[in-house]
Amino acid sequence: MLTVDKTKPALSIRGLTKVYAGGLQALRGIDLDVMPGDFFALLGPNGAGKSTTLGIVSGLVNKTEGQVELFGCDIEKQAFAAKRLLGVVPQEFNFNQFEKVQDILITQAGYYGIPASRARESAERHLRALGLWEKRDQQSRLLSGGMKRRLMVARALVHEPQLLILDEPTAGVDIELRHSLWQYMQQLNKEGVTIILTTHYLEEAEQLCRHIAIINKGEIVSNTSKRQLLSQLQSQAFTVELASQHELTEDFALQGFNLRVADAHSFEVDLPKGESLNPLFAALSAQNLAVLSIQPKSNRLESLFVDLVRKV
Repeated sequence: MLTVDKTKPALSIRGLTKVYAGGLQALRGIDLDVMPGDFFALLGPNGAGKSTTLGIVSGLVNKTEGQVELFGCDIEKQAFAAKRLLGVVPQEFNFNQFEKVQDILITQAGYYGIPASRARESAERHLRALGLWEKRDQQSRLLSGGMKRRLMVARALVHEPQLLILDEPTAGVDIELRHSLWQYMQQLNKEGVTIILTTHYLEEAEQLCRHIAIINKGEIVSNTSKRQLLSQLQSQAFTVELASQHELTEDFALQGFNLRVADAHSFEVDLPKGESLNPLFAALSAQNLAVLSIQPKSNRLESLFVDLVRKV
């Protein structure tokens, strides 16, 4: 593992601009810092500039203007050192489908000058951690979609990077795999690996990340801690599940409450931030409705995200 200066940002972006042929401006001079050890989310709608930004950071896209550094290493002037610090899990599968699983990792390590013995040790460690060790001698084309996704993660980690970029890593995978993958990512983060995540599953960003930046139309429209971002919420959504003997229709309403019927036995309701649940219970009791459970919705980022991107 390389020795890095962790007094410097894991990722520092200054004035990053990208103009494509025809004058399409994908990035408009963005500034962004990600500190060492952070679990950071870069969120935005399709076409906002997330993939372009990460493509420049990983050396796959040429920038028009600006500077990018990884732990103080300029990605152009110190390209090899910077790439040794970085691991990338892209959206699309891009490994040799006919190569064996373990060989894919050993080959990848070779690009970074890692000796074969060390590469095999690292490959085994990550393949075991991701549940792929038993498939090590199998051609990658024979893996399931979820296993291929885990292979992408193992390949990105085989050279022991200090910064890991996850670009939509759980798109199209089942819930069990998502949970196991995030447990592994959280463990890596505890061990000191800085992680940058892009995802359309906003609940993932809310549960995992400590800082969140939102990009839209090539500009950073918000960049703050998750705590500070969520403090902007003026209301909190709750999910209310009623006892099975009650059936709701689409026109169900409670006077004074903004609610949405989810199914025959549950609905969502918005309450002002900090307001007691007692008035809601009183309104339900007045209609002889028995509550089975009530809990806050975990994905509080959604309404904030929509508001922020609409303003630009």
